[in-house]
Amino acid sequence: MFRSLFALLAGITTVSAAEPAPRMTRAVLVHGIWQGEGRCFGFLRHDLESRGVECLVPSLKPADGRDGLEPMAKQLDTEIRKAFGPDESFVLIAFSMGGLVSRHYLQDLGGAGRCESFITISTPHHGTEMAKFHYGRGAAEMRPGSVFLRDLQLGQSRLGDIPLVSYRTPMDAVIVPSESSVWDRAENVEIPCPLHPLMTASLKLRKDVLRRFSYPGR
Repeated sequence: MFRSLFALLAGITTVSAAEPAPRMTRAVLVHGIWQGEGRCFGFLRHDLESRGVECLVPSLKPADGRDGLEPMAKQLDTEIRKAFGPDESFVLIAFSMGGLVSRHYLQDLGGAGRCESFITISTPHHGTEMAKFHYGRGAAEMRPGSVFLRDLQLGQSRLGDIPLVSYRTPMDAVIVPSESSVWDRAENVEIPCPLHPLMTASLKLRKDVLRRFSYPGR
């Protein structure tokens, strides 16, 4: 019942696998705060796996980020190496806080060398005022002007020429201001969505993600 209600709120329908889409064989999906493998990318993961894409959706702990974003990035590195070995390439898709965790992995842990494309969804690239009301080191690192965000900004060149996309909704009440998801290094795409946690389920967003890639057998 709850899944049906969630789908109704998000305006979700299944994205047809027969729909033409512009080659990825592996994708890593990185969740946001308070989430895990089963609570963030269900619809998009289904879209990708139905097209033969192998998806890794690690549950990074602690999910509330209380120990900081860098330890989560190290977990991400470990999980990717366990699943795909040291060299196999992949597309990285990250939601909210997961986008900052992923940027640290790419820029500071050497992940950029094997990443084919990096997509962030409602990520506070410049911080969010709402982080001031949350506890823990990770929240402090997501506050505007934090040392963590400054270091990410200064280290952007280590991303090389990876294609970058940043999705945002102007109605975001978690990423405040919502313009914090605008990333000058990326292609910025605005998706009308009423609630922050519904962004990964948005049909319009999922279609736009899928059109960017070709798939096994195509």
